[in-house]
Amino acid sequence: MNTISDEVSAGRRRRRKHSVEFKSQVVTACSQPGVSIAAVAMANGVNANLARRWVLDVERHGESQLVTTSDSGIVPPSFVPLQLPPAQPAPEDIRIELRRGTTVINVSWPSGAAAECAAWMRELLR
Repeated sequence: MNTISDEVSAGRRRRRKHSVEFKSQVVTACSQPGVSIAAVAMANGVNANLARRWVLDVERHGESQLVTTSDSGIVPPSFVPLQLPPAQPAPEDIRIELRRGTTVINVSWPSGAAAECAAWMRELLR
């Protein structure tokens, strides 16, 4: 049974388009108890990640999702603008607290010299 509508022609690979019926059969087979999605995908000649995407699409959106998906099985999301919180300024200092027994050492290092702070920490922890 040929499930691929566009075959490779002239040596150039093209994105395969699977029919809705084929996708439905793969999803149904993957939904059986004790069945591996990878095994079903391999038996049907599709990538396991693609079969998993089809299964997830059906779980999230129902069988109608297989009809409305693009060739790859992904529905491009609509643009949704988000309001981000204002950027926090970079901390002025790197603050380190070292404890050993009852001794506590607090170190404050300028954030502009982070590389030197890292080198100091490496030496300290040797």
